[in-house]
Amino acid sequence: MVRRAAELGALAVGRLKDPGMHAVGGVSGLYLQIAPGGTKSWILRVTVGSKRREMGLGAFPEVPLAMARDKARAARAKVELGVDPVLERQRAASALRAEQAKALTFSDAAAQFVTDKGEQWRNAKHRAQWSATLETYAGPVIGKVLVSDVSQTHILSILRPIWTTKTETATRLRGRMEQVLDWARVRGYREGENPARWRGHLDKLLPAPTKVAKVTHHPALPVDAMPGFMVNLRKRGGVAARALELLVLTASRSGEIRGALWSEFDLPAKTWTIPAERMKAGVEHRVPLCSQALQLLAHTPRIEGNDLVFSAPRGGLLSDMSLTAVTRRMEVEAVPHGMRSSFRDWAAERTNYPREVAEAALAHALENKVEAAYRRGDLFNKRAELMAAWAEFLFQGEVSK
Repeated sequence: MVRRAAELGALAVGRLKDPGMHAVGGVSGLYLQIAPGGTKSWILRVTVGSKRREMGLGAFPEVPLAMARDKARAARAKVELGVDPVLERQRAASALRAEQAKALTFSDAAAQFVTDKGEQWRNAKHRAQWSATLETYAGPVIGKVLVSDVSQTHILSILRPIWTTKTETATRLRGRMEQVLDWARVRGYREGENPARWRGHLDKLLPAPTKVAKVTHHPALPVDAMPGFMVNLRKRGGVAARALELLVLTASRSGEIRGALWSEFDLPAKTWTIPAERMKAGVEHRVPLCSQALQLLAHTPRIEGNDLVFSAPRGGLLSDMSLTAVTRRMEVEAVPHGMRSSFRDWAAERTNYPREVAEAALAHALENKVEAAYRRGDLFNKRAELMAAWAEFLFQGEVSK
């Protein structure tokens, strides 16, 4: 016959002080465990299948005797149904930890995505712009929302207010949110379809960007106006004017010119090599230098301890507006980037050079991925001929200074 423990009352349980296990009765296997240091806790000893379990039911007196007995009875009821209460508790705790690990907000997910993928971006400025777009537009709506809970309703509430007024920004924002949510799904932070996906999803709910955005081109001078513009430009003093002159002669971008370093130039070889990290396409670009460009550089003073070709008055890079200011003072309807368009129009309309040579001169990435995969050369020699012809057109036979 199984001997049952005497059922102790709350007062008797409170008086127990000796270290060890004390059966308190009322429920078979319920004990008050007293540690050598005096702390007390409830333990239920049960046999589940072939395993003997000791299940903690909480500390005493936070869990009083009556509550401990209720917990013990509930656990024994589960055992009778073939459920292991200890294993059940372990699984519940594991599930809770898994859910907590997935409790990542959209802002935190975006930050982790930038950390994981940021190295593939061209420069710190692009990385900062990428994050700023999300913080400005997505942050106020879903920044504190768990990434697992971001829905189509959230995405539309972010995009609709700017879809027709700031279409380019909205398009970039949508793509960036899609990437963050894709990253979150792969990392296990969310499940299901991506609510920011365009094809087959948002394209059914929002008008196509090309239908609502007005295409605005950079103001450019007509081809025939370029020689006169260059004559007037060469009459102007200042670092920004010389930088703009080299921009025109090389059909380069403003950032490439403003960030140009003397160490990138090999004047005897008539070559300017722009490293990949300074190029829009992220690929090193060799620029052939015509004789006019070489003479311009030869007359450009070098500042000791400063590798910049065109330095701002107080040191550092010229601002982008400094080149634009030159065109404004000259009262021409064009911006520095538009000079590249003028060059492209000249190459197409006034020369017989193949399209790919002009595109290579502008450092445009090939849209055809198959062609890009097989293109190994950079058409440097042909580009050198093209740029020499461009300079000759610009100066119309004038002897450069």
